[in-house]
Amino acid sequence: MRAAVVRPSGALGVIEVPEPEPGPGQVLVEAEVIGAGYVDVMLSRGEYRGIPGPGSVPGVEVVGRVRAAGPGAPGDLVGRRVLAMPGFGGYAERVVVDADRVLPVEREADAAEAVGLGVNALVAETALYRAGVAAGEQVLVRGAGGGIGSLATQLASARGAEVTAVTSSAARGERLLELGAARIVDRTGSAVPDRTYDVIVDTVAGPDTGRYLRLLRDNGRHVMCGGVAGAPGEDLLAALLGDFHQSPTLLALSLNSLTPRELLRSWQEITALWTKGSLSPVLYRRLALTDAQQALELLERGTPFGKVVLVPR
Repeated sequence: MRAAVVRPSGALGVIEVPEPEPGPGQVLVEAEVIGAGYVDVMLSRGEYRGIPGPGSVPGVEVVGRVRAAGPGAPGDLVGRRVLAMPGFGGYAERVVVDADRVLPVEREADAAEAVGLGVNALVAETALYRAGVAAGEQVLVRGAGGGIGSLATQLASARGAEVTAVTSSAARGERLLELGAARIVDRTGSAVPDRTYDVIVDTVAGPDTGRYLRLLRDNGRHVMCGGVAGAPGEDLLAALLGDFHQSPTLLALSLNSLTPRELLRSWQEITALWTKGSLSPVLYRRLALTDAQQALELLERGTPFGKVVLVPR
């Protein structure tokens, strides 16, 4: 089978590799569509914890059909269509994944749209769920033009919150208004909004994190669920303690820590909203698996508004 492997240079090369076999508690999934995200850029650079760069295969989400089950894995998964979330290895025609890291996808669903929700929607929905976003609250989304941010904008709006979306251009702002944002902040013209918020969904992090943390209202919640700008600045703790009497909460979120039950709860909420038309996948471009390197270059430049997907065949 073919897979996109990280070369010593950090670039991807699509080569023939042996087909994996599912081990105990695992299933083999034949990919229909593969999701591409910034995490794959980090993986190709060797920046993703526990995964070496050269020789590895990026890809943390695939929509496809289960073709085989290993010892101890539920046999009734075979033949089912799923969203599979391997730790890595998804940029391939077939991938092995733990059986408790697959979620159901309807037979009639568009595979690209399903993966367009995928991991990004799970992060966005879980961030809002853990922050307890309620109707009427003010929510700020940093990096709203990205895969997680565009879905967090829709999901917060669906919860009845009023959303301020921080993005990088007027064109992206117009798209976000269509997706449910109430107002737009252009980060190229104003580093930090001039309002206060009940909840901040932060996919960016970086040196400005402390400045955003100071925008929280009493009992406000700041959820860090991405880090495309790197680690927060040294003023983060000072910002948190400086507003001690406002009882701010700083949360960090990674899907790696979620239990199978938590993943399923979130996915059921996402797919219910999708079915009702209250949540729309945002697709940017479909590329062939052989163009995986182009996908990483687009993601590294921050070009896409929405999801880049790879089609293996």
